[in-house]
Amino acid sequence: MMRRILTLSIDLETYSDIDIFKCGVYRYAESSNFEILLFGVSVNGGSVEVYDLASGDLIPEEILEALVDDSVIKWAFNASFERICLSIWLQRNRPELFTSYSIPEDSVTNYLDPSSWKCTMIWSAYMGLPLSLAGAGAALGLEEQKLSEGKDLIRYFCTPCKPTKVNGGRTRNLPDHAREKWDLFKAYNKRDVEVEMSIQKRLSKYPVPDKVWDEYHLDQEINDRGIALDMTLVTKAIEIDEQVKADLTAEAQRLTGLENPNSVKQLTDWMLTKGVATESLDKKAIKELLKADIPQDVKTVLRLRQQLAKSSVKKYQAMQNAVCKDGRARGMFQFYGANRSGRWAGRLIQLQNLPQTHLKELDAVRSIVRNADYDSLYMLYDSIPDVLSELIRTAFVAKPGYKFIVSDFSAIEARVLSWLAEEDWRSEVFANNGDIYCASASAMFGVPVVKGGINGDLRQKGKIAELALGYGGSVGALISMGALEKGLSEDDLQPLVDSWRQANPNIVSFWWTVDRAVKNAVINLTPSDVRGIHFECKSKMLFITLPSGRTLSYVKPKTGINDYGSECISYLGVGATKKWERIESYGPKFVENIVQAISRDLLCHAMRTLSHCFICGHVHDELIIECSPSVDVEVISKQMSRAPSWTKGLVLNAEGFESSFYKK
Repeated sequence: MMRRILTLSIDLETYSDIDIFKCGVYRYAESSNFEILLFGVSVNGGSVEVYDLASGDLIPEEILEALVDDSVIKWAFNASFERICLSIWLQRNRPELFTSYSIPEDSVTNYLDPSSWKCTMIWSAYMGLPLSLAGAGAALGLEEQKLSEGKDLIRYFCTPCKPTKVNGGRTRNLPDHAREKWDLFKAYNKRDVEVEMSIQKRLSKYPVPDKVWDEYHLDQEINDRGIALDMTLVTKAIEIDEQVKADLTAEAQRLTGLENPNSVKQLTDWMLTKGVATESLDKKAIKELLKADIPQDVKTVLRLRQQLAKSSVKKYQAMQNAVCKDGRARGMFQFYGANRSGRWAGRLIQLQNLPQTHLKELDAVRSIVRNADYDSLYMLYDSIPDVLSELIRTAFVAKPGYKFIVSDFSAIEARVLSWLAEEDWRSEVFANNGDIYCASASAMFGVPVVKGGINGDLRQKGKIAELALGYGGSVGALISMGALEKGLSEDDLQPLVDSWRQANPNIVSFWWTVDRAVKNAVINLTPSDVRGIHFECKSKMLFITLPSGRTLSYVKPKTGINDYGSECISYLGVGATKKWERIESYGPKFVENIVQAISRDLLCHAMRTLSHCFICGHVHDELIIECSPSVDVEVISKQMSRAPSWTKGLVLNAEGFESSFYKK
C-alpha cells in the first residue's frame, strides 16, 4: 500500500554559472546551465534520503507528485530557494507535472504555488533567531550542527572553477573529479535536512500563527511577480556614467598633473603643495574643506572628486544582474528580514534604499538618458551623476498596457505612537488632516505655526523634533538627524528636546510604562498588559504580543547595568556587527520595536486587502501596484486606509499617485 505523504523536509544542492549572491535565485535558476545535484528529503519526519541526481539517481515518483500537491506541506530552510529551483527543474524535466498559480495575465506563472510551502528560516526569525541555518542551529544549541566543510564543498561543486593545467582546463568540478569530497557533500546535504528538522522540533512549542504564514505566502507571490525594468534606461545610464567618469578624471588630471587623481595619497600630496593639509578626503572632510579659505583650483578639484564619488551606478548594475529573461527583477524582498519588528529587508537592488527624485520633467530627462544624449545632459545639468542617481527609481516601470499606482500611509509611525500613548491632541491633528510638524511646533513653543505663514520658520524645528525624538532620542538623535546642517545651533538642541517632551507627556510616560512592563516580565516573571500589548517571559524568552496577535520574541533576556549606570534589559540577537551578540535595550527602544512592528502589521493588512491586485513592490509604508489604466488611485488609497478591527481609535490615511514609472 502506497504511503500517504503529508510533509516533506527538503534541502537541495545545485549548480549554476550565475552568481546567486549578485543575481538572486530567480536569475540563478533560469540559467540554461542550472541543475540540481543533490536532493535531500525526509518524508513525514522520517529518516533523510539523499538522491544523487548528478550521478544518475531519480527522485521517486511519489515525491515528485507530492511536490506539486498543494495538500502536502513542504518545509525547507530559506524555502524560496528550494521552491524556485524545483519550479525550474520540474518545467525542464517533468513539464507534465508542473502547474503554477494565479491567472495568465500575472507574471508568476513560472513558479510553484507558495501556499503549501513553509520556511524554517522564517520560523527562526519569528523567534528572534539568526537568518542562517548554522546561526539558528548554534543559537538553539542543537545536537545536530551544520557541517563546517559546507562552504568549501559548495565552492567546489556548485560554482564554475578556473581552468588550470592541473585540472586539465575544465571549468566545472564533477563528482568523479573528487569522490571523497562528493561523498562528504552528500553527508552535508543530509545533515542540512536533519538540522532543519531539529529546528522544527525545538520550536514546535511556539508555532508561527497561520496569519503570519499567509503573509509569507503573499510575500512569496510578490517576489515571484517581480517588477519590470526599463533596461534601455539602465544600459544607457551605465554607458553615460562611464563617459562622465572619464571626463571628470581627465579634467582632474589636467588641473593637478597627477596620473591618478583618485588616489588619496597622490591628491593629498598635491594639495599640500598648494598649502592645504588634510588627513582625509571622505565626504565630511571635503565638505568642510570647501567651506574653508583655500585656493580656487583646489576647490575645483575637490568638487570634481565629489562628482566622481557620486558617479556610482551600483544600483543600475544590480538591475542588470538581477533582471530575468522576461525583463522583470524578482526576489527583492526578504520576509521578516528585521526580526525585532518583522519588517521586510531589501535584497539585490534594495528598493528600500533608493535616492529620491526631485527632477522636474522626468519624462524628458528619461528620454535624454535613454537616447544617450550626453551633450544635452552636459548643457542642461550641473551634475550628470546627480541626474543618473535621481533617475534610478524611474528604471522600475509598469509593463505595456498597465500603470503603477503608488500609495502610502501618511506619517504611519507618528500615528501609531500617538494612538498607543493616548496622546490625543496628536490624534486630533491626524483626524483633521493637519500638519503634524506645524502642530508639534505649536505645542512646543506655545504659538500658532502655519506652513508658509505665521511662525512658519518654527515648522522646521517641529519636523526635526518629530523625526528624532519619538523613541527617547535626545541631543545626539537631533544631530544624527541633521539638525545642525539644517540651521539649528548646538544651544538650540537641549531646549528642543525638553520642549518636545513637555508637549508629549503621554508618549514620555508610555516609554517608561513599557520599560516597567518589560522589567517586571524579565525580573519578576510577572506578565502584564499595556494598551493592548501583552508582556510575558517564559522558557528564557521575552514575548511581546501586539494588538494584531503577532508576537515579538527576545532570546534569553536578563538585567544588567548599561554604560550610563542605569539598570537595563539585554537579550541575544543579531546586532549592529551582524553577529549573534547581547544587545542592550530599554523602554523607548522597545517602544520603537512595537511601533514599527504595528506599522508593519498595518501594511500587511493593506496588502491582504489589496491582494487581488498585482502588488509588485513595497517600502515600509508604501505599496506599488501594477494595474490596468481604468483602476482609480483614490479607490486603492481608500482600501489601503481601511483599518483592521484591532486598531479601534487609530486614524489611518493613505494617499497615492499613478505613473508609468516609479518615483518619489
